[in-house]
Amino acid sequence: MSPADSRHLADALPPASEILADVERAFAEDIGPGDATADLLDPHATATAVLTCREYAVLCGSPWFDACFRKLDPAVRIEWLASDGDRVAPGTAICRLAGKARALVTAERSALNFLQLLSATATVTARYADAIAGTRTRVLDTRKTLPGLRRAQKYAVRCGGGTNHRIGLFDAMMLKENHIIAAGGIPAAVRAARSIHPELPLIVEVESLDELAQAISAGADRALLDNFSPEMLVEAVALAAGRIPLEVSGNVEIDTIRAIAETGVDFISSGALTKHVRAIDLSLRLDVKS
Repeated sequence: MSPADSRHLADALPPASEILADVERAFAEDIGPGDATADLLDPHATATAVLTCREYAVLCGSPWFDACFRKLDPAVRIEWLASDGDRVAPGTAICRLAGKARALVTAERSALNFLQLLSATATVTARYADAIAGTRTRVLDTRKTLPGLRRAQKYAVRCGGGTNHRIGLFDAMMLKENHIIAAGGIPAAVRAARSIHPELPLIVEVESLDELAQAISAGADRALLDNFSPEMLVEAVALAAGRIPLEVSGNVEIDTIRAIAETGVDFISSGALTKHVRAIDLSLRLDVKS
């Protein structure tokens, strides 16, 4: 990974306090008052472990993985053989650990849960990003994330080569059909939004070329083209003529995204990056020392 890529990911990584809070929630539901089975182990025993990836994947989640083990054993030694954002092949050893046996056993499931989920998100994103490689279009995530893990999954999207949309309802305004109807049309809705939150980016969802023309004239920062046909997308790009970025949403699949990108739109957003994921197959093998 290049230094520029590393900085790109560092910018997206949640603060350490947020990662630790994620881990504490995971431990609260998994460990509760204590790991009853781990009581079978000698409290002074140590162990080593090797983490292997069993399928093709884009690695993501190492800060959460580390935090799980360090929460229970601050002295644990963790050696990463791959970095977040790296593409790894089946059978690749990606991490080695050494520390207290009880801590390694107890933290294992929560650590793997984070790593499997976030690597899955990064891997799906990489497939979508690869599908539009060579075009000017960037793939965006959405707010369709697991509750409580939005920033983690959005970091994973960045690891997979995607771009983040708004984080939530607070850092951008998106005028959808009901907002526009309630305000009395696109021009009125844009004026009202600018008067209330002039500091925020303003995205307007449009369902026709006429509505796109209205959004451009009203001064929107981006237009979201909802369920446009391929022919309409070509016309929309010509109509916008670079005056406003265009985002496509709706009916975006891995086998259709390339054709959409080739129309010349700026962004394609897909909930599949964060919700159509299957945990990556990882294996952590321990060797306990008495």
